[in-house]
Amino acid sequence: MATEEPAYRLVEEAGAFEIRDYGSITIAETLVKEDFDSAGNSAFGTLFGYISGKNRTQQKIAMTAPVLQQAEGDGSFRVGFIAPSRYSLQTAPAPADARVQLRELPPQRMAVMRYSGRWTEKNFRDHEARLLAWIKERRFDIAGPVVYARYNAPFVPWPMRRNEVMVPVVPVDGH
Repeated sequence: MATEEPAYRLVEEAGAFEIRDYGSITIAETLVKEDFDSAGNSAFGTLFGYISGKNRTQQKIAMTAPVLQQAEGDGSFRVGFIAPSRYSLQTAPAPADARVQLRELPPQRMAVMRYSGRWTEKNFRDHEARLLAWIKERRFDIAGPVVYARYNAPFVPWPMRRNEVMVPVVPVDGH
């Protein structure tokens, strides 16, 4: 059975770069004070508990992809699991663990760079720099924080892993 991913409309594609339009997405997230490379692992158990039934209705929720991670600027990271599309902020089970919060991401246009490889900060930062340069060439303004998206389980060999750097954007001067 395929893992659900959020639906989007492809606006532009240029090799490893894409512009995508997403609708609203409900996520379960937690905040961890770890370094970049440890944040996802640290948050995983808490979030996995939520989808495994550690919620107010003790309901199991299917795992989706990707797992999202973004820096908060104070040395902490926000890590989130995307809720399956059948859930909204109003219908997703309320977390039983106070460390898990539900949030709805509004519809947004995202610039995205897809790559494979290890889940390291260096790998992410290298691809982030390339994506930011591409965004500048395309005449978009950045409209929010950079997001790191991981699509595969840890046992997937790193050359086969799908990773993405995602940045919300808005056109400059009606571009």
